[in-house]
Amino acid sequence: MSSKIPLELTLAILKPHVVKNPIVLQKIYEMITENGLKVVRSQRKIITLPEADLFYQEHRQKFFYNRLVTFMSSGPSDILILAGENAVLKWREIMGPTKVFQAQYSAPDTIRGKFGLSDTRNATHGSDSTESAEREMQILFKDFDSKKWRETDRSLRDLGQKMKLDAESFKNNIDESSVDREQNVK
Repeated sequence: MSSKIPLELTLAILKPHVVKNPIVLQKIYEMITENGLKVVRSQRKIITLPEADLFYQEHRQKFFYNRLVTFMSSGPSDILILAGENAVLKWREIMGPTKVFQAQYSAPDTIRGKFGLSDTRNATHGSDSTESAEREMQILFKDFDSKKWRETDRSLRDLGQKMKLDAESFKNNIDESSVDREQNVK
């Protein structure tokens, strides 16, 4: 019997220098799926300077702010909404420490430990709380309504193996053939 812990949503960004390297990108996708996170939405886009400014507004007064927003707008990023039990914490564990030097020594098997180049080019971003995830999703997925998703989409937990990852869009979808088989059995 599965627990009734509600699924959590989090935002993940695979940064521009990672998107430019298809081998690294594929390894990160594998780490996401191997750790049981489901991809609810995905898009590849260049984050505009106004979006980056809004997204990183809490860092405006910090010394690295200009470098960060400029880098995040320098090329395409893969932006994902991930779902799973404790998705925020799980994604942060997969990413590893923010500081690459620390990640390389204390968590070398994490994404940042393997693929991070510097503290700005640390390969990934992940929301630090469910509240941050909601705010960040609204900036980068303006048409995504998490409340409506929770109300109308089938529970990924109940679907279990009936979810199929579409490798081209890197998004989990309902495997209609398994649903059809289930309906024929009933």
